[in-house]
Amino acid sequence: MASLRSFLDWPFFDESHRELAGRLRDWAAAHLIGPPASEDRESVDNACRQLVRDLGRAGWTRYCAPGGGIGNGAATAGPTGFDVRALALIRETLAHHDALADFAFAMQGLGSGAISLAGSPQMRARYLPRVAAGEAIAAFALSEPEAGSDVAALRCRAARTPDGYELEGEKTWISNGGIADFYCVFARTTGPDLRPDGTTSADGITAFVVDAATPGLSISRRIDTISPHPLAALTFHECRVPLTQRLGAEGEGFKIAMRTLDVFRASVAGAAVGFAQRALNEALAHAAARKLFGKSLADFQLTQAALADMATGIDAARLLTYRAAWLRDRGERATAEVAMAKMTATETAQQVIDRAVQLFGGRGVARGEAVERLYRDIRALRIYEGATEVQKLIIGRELIRHPAEQRS
Repeated sequence: MASLRSFLDWPFFDESHRELAGRLRDWAAAHLIGPPASEDRESVDNACRQLVRDLGRAGWTRYCAPGGGIGNGAATAGPTGFDVRALALIRETLAHHDALADFAFAMQGLGSGAISLAGSPQMRARYLPRVAAGEAIAAFALSEPEAGSDVAALRCRAARTPDGYELEGEKTWISNGGIADFYCVFARTTGPDLRPDGTTSADGITAFVVDAATPGLSISRRIDTISPHPLAALTFHECRVPLTQRLGAEGEGFKIAMRTLDVFRASVAGAAVGFAQRALNEALAHAAARKLFGKSLADFQLTQAALADMATGIDAARLLTYRAAWLRDRGERATAEVAMAKMTATETAQQVIDRAVQLFGGRGVARGEAVERLYRDIRALRIYEGATEVQKLIIGRELIRHPAEQRS
């Protein structure tokens, strides 16, 4: 990455992060060869499985699963047990080289994060070492057909049985759906209760770990998107889960889900920065090589202005990203800062990549070009783990709740 050396000198990082970034950069350059040649479902599924194994063997997925008993090499983990700066650095580097590698890494963390944060010692011992080693694939099952940004609208139910719970309902947009070995599932054990304004409450949601082979859990359909990765809808019908598979206490599921998302949201910003930096690097190389009216494309002032806007936007997004990650690792409340980072990084990356496509002209929309793939890869980041509009609501809410902390 063009600015790797300079931004690692920022005071947000410790020496361990600089060493990590150097090792990761060398590994990624040697081992990541880009997306699979075919985007058919089987090829993408197999590529994702292999990437999880490769990331595990190289030691990177250890950062996704603190508490797994095999260590992650991070001396700078925050109070959650996660080193959020390391997560963001890893995602930025992986996204720069291969979006599917970033996806594979991110879902190992998001899919098992609730276990790291709220799992019993027995549950952590059962799942986290395999996640850290790349031997088990994790998934986070929260969204439903009518419950995305509005988690309180969740309808999947978990009824008590003599020895546990029985799950009934549907989940959708589940990343790693169809290839995961287990799912962290959020279901209603009570309610939903109506608030005075007529909206539903998030109280009464409970979290569970459901193994993929559990009777009553099935893949109802696979979902294809513009940026291929394993994605599916799940159905639970008379799906019995023992009490030992519950995460935390009954009714704590919403808090567990939000804590998990809070840890990994800053890393989404890191991935967006990686996509944007790759687009800028591609645009710089193309502008220098492309001849137009007897000059190189880079000689034109309009090109230089576009490149300047791209570089400035990336640096601004990167600063917000690592400030947010640094605050998380210090144990400070950083809700607004994380939302700012996620919103700014993903929106900026979309603009930077769009500008790169424009500089490439017709080549920019041709299959096989790096910027065309980036154009498809970035779009989902503006939606998942809290759409841009949700981030704005979070920032506004925090400004109103804590006005005294805002700088003039």
